[in-house]
Amino acid sequence: MAASRSRMSGDFKLRRTLRNIHSAMDNELAPVMKDSAERILSSMRQLIPKDTGAASAALTVFVSDSGLDAQIGIRGKKNKRKFFYLRFIEYGTKGYDGGKRAGNRNRRATNKSDGAHFFGKYPDIPARPAHPWLRPAKDVNREYVVANIKAAIARTLSKASKGLSNG
Repeated sequence: MAASRSRMSGDFKLRRTLRNIHSAMDNELAPVMKDSAERILSSMRQLIPKDTGAASAALTVFVSDSGLDAQIGIRGKKNKRKFFYLRFIEYGTKGYDGGKRAGNRNRRATNKSDGAHFFGKYPDIPARPAHPWLRPAKDVNREYVVANIKAAIARTLSKASKGLSNG
């Protein structure tokens, strides 16, 4: 949920060409992608609601060596388990009404308890509003990131074509 992958308009031939260029020579895409990912990460850290700040500190960036893939957000199984609640902050919750079930059926008559606390037979859990931070961070930086990546691709392809024509 928290990892956002970059997609370069689905042009697989361009991706293959850039991957081949990366294996033959240094491309300019990886540093630009890293810079763009860091910029989005910075926006995420500003927008994420902070209670203790632990979730904000757990946000990370990974950019592949070729620069064709970037992942921004919560990475790793341990962190995804620890910060599972971020999806509820991002999208909000529906809440739970202690009344009848769908179809006007009766509810189970057992108590709601976690062993230490009693919540009643039918607790009312209020809905929580959404506090989006993933999408806005991406949207705020979209024009900057797209322009930088397009320029890096153009420079890399130009450098590769000059290197290939001289060889």
